Amino acid sequence: MEATEIRKLAALEDTHWWYRERRALLGRALRRLAAAGTRPGRALDIGAAGGGNTRMLRAHGWRPLALEYSAEGAGVARERGLHVVRADARHLPVPSAGLDLVVAFDILEHFDEDHLAAAEIRRALRPGGTALIAVPADMRLWSAHDVAVGHVRRYDRAGLRAVVEKAGLVVDELWSWNVLLRPVAAWRRRRSTGSDLDAPHPLVNLGLRTVVTAERHLPVRALPGVSLMLRAHRPSSG
Repeated sequence: MEATEIRKLAALEDTHWWYRERRALLGRALRRLAAAGTRPGRALDIGAAGGGNTRMLRAHGWRPLALEYSAEGAGVARERGLHVVRADARHLPVPSAGLDLVVAFDILEHFDEDHLAAAEIRRALRPGGTALIAVPADMRLWSAHDVAVGHVRRYDRAGLRAVVEKAGLVVDELWSWNVLLRPVAAWRRRRSTGSDLDAPHPLVNLGLRTVVTAERHLPVRALPGVSLMLRAHRPSSG
């Protein structure tokens, strides 16, 4: 992702409906882990950019390290008081089996060798450790936005599952997100000429946030969405 896009993201992520709800999804996943008996431990946020998800991890008691490839993104994270390292997700600078949780939101789609990044996630996790992964869904939604932000592909469920399982992780849950707004996204992407990272009017932002928040209470996770979310773990015997 270009430096200008990183700065744009950092400026938007605290208020933009998409980033706020994605952080809320991470927060719910962390609460479910806690309810299942997982104590907060060492976590890695791959592709941290402005550090919104890293801060969410810290707020839930985890000890997170922000990992960002770009100098611009790493600089933003440091400005926000986060512990950050610059590295490539295909070569994580962490010991094997040393992490309790890895968060990789919108990372795999940036690599031709997405299997290498998935394998590194598995290597870094301790046996029983959890991976939370998000990717853009469905090549039918491919647009100039994907090109502008450096995507190589969008995923279907089978493709995402295959990459994660090939890496040696066990998929616990796989679901769609941003389902209700998919028609709007498809319409906008057909007309886009670049990245759609922008600041919507406050009333539009509120309306979109209201719609996407409604998904928390509706049985839509099996339907096609704009993104796919996945929770997996490294098996204890692996």
